[in-house]
Amino acid sequence: MDAAAVEAVWRIESARIVAALTRFTGDFGLAEDAAQEAVAEALVSWPLSPPANPAGWLRATARRRAIDAIRRRAALQDRYALLAADDEPAVEDADPDRIDDDVLALVFTSCHPVLSPEARVALTLRVVGGLTSEEIARAFLVPVPTVQARVTRGKKTIAAAGVPFEVPPADERKARLGGVLSVLYVIFTEGSTATSGDRLVRPDVAYEAIRLARTLAALLPAEPEVHGLLALCELTAARFPARTGPDGEPVLLEDQDRRTWDHAGIHRGLAALAKAAPHGLGPYGLQAAIAATHATAPSVDETDWERIVVLYEALGRVAPSPVVELNRAVAVAMATGPEPALAIVDELVATDRLPGSHLVPTVRGELLARLGRRPEARAELDLAARLCSNQRERSVLLRKAAALD
Repeated sequence: MDAAAVEAVWRIESARIVAALTRFTGDFGLAEDAAQEAVAEALVSWPLSPPANPAGWLRATARRRAIDAIRRRAALQDRYALLAADDEPAVEDADPDRIDDDVLALVFTSCHPVLSPEARVALTLRVVGGLTSEEIARAFLVPVPTVQARVTRGKKTIAAAGVPFEVPPADERKARLGGVLSVLYVIFTEGSTATSGDRLVRPDVAYEAIRLARTLAALLPAEPEVHGLLALCELTAARFPARTGPDGEPVLLEDQDRRTWDHAGIHRGLAALAKAAPHGLGPYGLQAAIAATHATAPSVDETDWERIVVLYEALGRVAPSPVVELNRAVAVAMATGPEPALAIVDELVATDRLPGSHLVPTVRGELLARLGRRPEARAELDLAARLCSNQRERSVLLRKAAALD
């Protein structure tokens, strides 16, 4: 059994292992460290002696490592005695009805408001998603020591703040759920359109966010916005196969071969959206409805742009943001023409609501080009290319600008 097998088991079982250990030890950082030690031991021992029950082996080994660590802490001898007094039941024999609660508590702990946004993302991917520091660093294009520092600081902050390992009470859960969904959305968005680097899409990051969203939807089936986020991710990811060409260059929506879209993913997304809709769509549900309109349209020309405009207007009322306004402008341009859309974008420019973003000059350049104002359009697209940090997007912008000469 090689390293790939160890990684596969860890990716599937990591959240349950760390969650159960945290409940047993009451120490979030200790639980995560013990689980990592178990993985390190598996990498050495499994190739020589493959276990019959790999997941059970990891759970039992991680528990022993946790007990060893507690033994070494002189101030925690009493807790060690409590844990070691009865070696049964082992972690793998823990009450199965508690497992889902443990995983849910782990998600809420990793996304606790006391942590910085960067620490929440790093901890969620490391502890809940089971990714290594190297994988997280590669995904977000930051040095490995930066990720390790964020994880370490995050665990220390949780310990210092005395954050309890628990599923928040019902009256607190809804207030904190927004933070959890926000973390998953940030992870998915980075995977869907990388902010920098030489790849437009990072599927491994996006699919990890989808996996976590599916877990959350299974644990909180009555929360409509959880299903809304899952629907948004599924429907957006369904278009990944057509978004880039063989050389990695971006393929614009109007040029994509819709036959290559993941139609199973579209069906999953529509099913998740159906679960969210009866309760009234929130911000994620509205974005999912927009994605569904795109995903079910035969072509760009046959897309129901009027419906998309209405959905963006609704989204702007419940979750106003300049990005929503910019996207509404694109939809208005498709539905009624570039002139009214340009007025929306010019208002964003006048109020400087997206300073330093390449998105505004990108859209403004496209609209000006459609209006025949080619020199202005060229200047906007050149500006967008200078501001864009993703190499693939920048190359598209430069080609569009050159075509206007």
